Amino acid sequence: MHEYSIVQSLLDQCEENVKANNSTKVLRVVVKIGVMSGVEPDLLKTAFDTFKEGTICEDCEYIQNIQKIKIKCLDCDTTSELEKSDYACPKCKSVELDVIDGEDLMLMQLELE
Repeated sequence: MHEYSIVQSLLDQCEENVKANNSTKVLRVVVKIGVMSGVEPDLLKTAFDTFKEGTICEDCEYIQNIQKIKIKCLDCDTTSELEKSDYACPKCKSVELDVIDGEDLMLMQLELE
């Protein structure tokens, strides 16, 4: 499960931000998980809850925002969010698309004390 290595990286980022801001602990962590990121949100939450024990994130609130697939059609120039992995423009049915969002896992916000 690569979720464990992702959590370790996330905890490292939190620690770096705490040190850089002369804080003492993390109160809230907000991450954005794209549906195409390859990350399983439930496993990531379980891994975070497991590995945060004994760290500066031990008592923090953990929030996950799931990002749908956002595309831009190269034929009709329409931007859309896909409900499922159809990979076709909902307006013109073209498959000539750019994926704009929904592929990444990002640390979006930290609330520090």
